[in-house]
Amino acid sequence: MKVVVDEDKCVAAGQCVAAAMDVFDQREDDGIVVLLDANPGPELADDVRNAAAVCPALAIRIEE
Repeated sequence: MKVVVDEDKCVAAGQCVAAAMDVFDQREDDGIVVLLDANPGPELADDVRNAAAVCPALAIRIEE
């Protein structure tokens, strides 16, 4: 699994962090997504898929 984020689409809602805090964080100054782990292990796959699903801006893409 590879995770790709589009910072330009991000609206700083923080849903990704709530869903997968080991993979996503937010910048302190504007709340835009920060990708902590572009290749998370299988144990995080469900959390990452959920994060992508709840992202209101569809800024997270998963490549299997």
